[in-house]
Amino acid sequence: MKKAVVSIVMGSDSDLEVMNEACKVLDEFNIPYEINISSAHRTPEKTSQYAREAEGRGIKVIIAGAGLAAHLAGSIASETTLPVIGVPMDAGPLRGMDALLSTVQMPGGVPVATMAIGKPGARNAGILALQILALSDEEVKKRLREFKEEMARKVEKKAQELRNRGFI
Repeated sequence: MKKAVVSIVMGSDSDLEVMNEACKVLDEFNIPYEINISSAHRTPEKTSQYAREAEGRGIKVIIAGAGLAAHLAGSIASETTLPVIGVPMDAGPLRGMDALLSTVQMPGGVPVATMAIGKPGARNAGILALQILALSDEEVKKRLREFKEEMARKVEKKAQELRNRGFI
């Protein structure tokens, strides 16, 4: 088994269904990853240690998903120089808007790349992780190009179907 290069961490196991979208993307590209649960609020020392040790384990990108106050991605980013991608969870009465703002509003010097709320955000986090890895991996870069070309072909096929039906 290959050593993980992407780490997916979430504040609670209730976030796993959403974060599985990032896993699916990484699986599609055969990128090894690890999954962990750590809370910026309930297990702050564990979270700090996890972030400080990630690079030493061979991790190149961290994807962090959290809801509500959503301090996980920022807490991790404060402890590492690795790229951190935040995924706000659709939780609580504000339907993820609180998590989005907590994740995106980082102070200068502690960047977190923030995705959309929920499953689309987790999927895009996986794709952004691939794009970061592609900077130093030609095979991943080649497969990403093919992936984007296939998306374009699918859109054009749908447009052609509409033209064939007389809608365009």
